[in-house]
This record gives sequence, structure tokens and C-alpha cells, in this order.
Amino acid sequence: MIDPPAPPGLEFVYEAGGQLEEPRQIGETYDGTRRIIPIIAGGYVKGPKISGKLMGNSADWQVTRHDGVTVADAIYAIETDDGALIQIRNKGLRHGPVEVMRRLVAGEDVDPSEYYFRTVPEFIAPDGPYDWLNRSIFICSGARFASSIKLWVWRVT
Repeated sequence: MIDPPAPPGLEFVYEAGGQLEEPRQIGETYDGTRRIIPIIAGGYVKGPKISGKLMGNSADWQVTRHDGVTVADAIYAIETDDGALIQIRNKGLRHGPVEVMRRLVAGEDVDPSEYYFRTVPEFIAPDGPYDWLNRSIFICSGARFASSIKLWVWRVT
């Protein structure tokens, strides 16, 4: 038998933040309550590995399942400080105690330690200085506020 390798590590890549438009309600569907949350252009991306801004014409397509878990599926792009455009599809889960989630939906600022918000961003970067994004797995922790979002992204080493 072979001993398992050391567990993967994490390398911090960037923090991102941006403003959100009011959610657009699709409504109740067979698999839960659906809504679209447009992402406003001009958010920031800052970190040791990448810096730039969030581009507009982006959105998070969400469904809150009948068990109370919100499934996020956001598609957006980063324009780096040196002009590269990087597409991102960020899928994940947000959930927590019922009262905490009610406060979040009501637009209150809730400490992100009170709920679970994790995603797995997938990058499509052009050939060149950012193509390393195409060759790794990433994880993200998020925080949702009344009209904004913050994300912290790590590369799994």
C-alpha cells in the first residue's frame, strides 16, 4: 500500500468586490425559487497574483432549493490592469441557519462567518501571462451584502 500524499495547500490569488443590481425574480419553479442578480461593472480585483476590475454585462443565476440551499452560477469577466480579459464561471453553494438567511435576504449586513458561502471558479484566460489560471483548481469564500458582494479566491496547490 502507498501512503497518501500530503493534503493540497492553498495559495491566495485575489480578493474581488462589486456592486449588485436589485435581484430580478423568475419565481417558483419545479426545483426551487429562481432569480437573476446582475453584476454592475467597475468592481475591483486585487491580489498578489492578479489585479484589475470586474466587467459589466454579468450576472449570477441563482436557485434557492426547497432545502434552503442557494445554488449560485455566476458568469463574469475580469479586465486585468495590463488589459487581459479573463472569463469566469463561478458555481457554488450558500446556506445557513434559517434566521441568518432571512436576515441576508432582507438586506441586512450579516457576518460571513454565520453562513456557508463557497464556490469553485473556473477561468478561461488567454495564452500569455494568465494562462496558469487554465491549469489549476480554485476555491472561493464569499460574503453577500445588501447590494454588494466580496469574494476571496485561492488556488489549490
